[in-house]
Amino acid sequence: MNNPRNNVKISKADFADLDDILNLQMIAFISEAELYNNYNIAPLVQTKESMIEDFNKYIFLKAVTNNKIIGSVKGRDMGEYCWIGRLMVLPEYQNKGIGKELMHAIEKEFPATPEFLLCTGYKSVKNMRLYESLGYNRMEDSTPGIDGDVELIKMVKHNNTAINI
Repeated sequence: MNNPRNNVKISKADFADLDDILNLQMIAFISEAELYNNYNIAPLVQTKESMIEDFNKYIFLKAVTNNKIIGSVKGRDMGEYCWIGRLMVLPEYQNKGIGKELMHAIEKEFPATPEFLLCTGYKSVKNMRLYESLGYNRMEDSTPGIDGDVELIKMVKHNNTAINI
């Protein structure tokens, strides 16, 4: 069987990709909404204007196959750490290693950061397993849900290969 990762290219997203990434987000995060029986989670209510604001603050990466964006992740240098958010892959492409490839790629965008931080929903066991397999550990504190969002588990990964620039 052909490995779908062989046909996937990961690169920086352009401003012109934002509509496709927002549409991908609406599809990819439905499973999270179902898990919590909450369809008001931040990824599902994000507006195009809000995504444009994010695009001006974050590096967005995209995974593309057959000229279609099938995955994305964003990262932002916060000084003491890199904040990683909104890792997503279309459902039909999940569990094929694309999420891991996106995570490796976004981490490479921030070689000097001492650590990477992210959050995932407290019921999102599959996500936690993925992040743990990439070297992330759960932090003691969690973030209570606000504005219809669910409680989030913070996870951290120390960048043992950080270089000072």
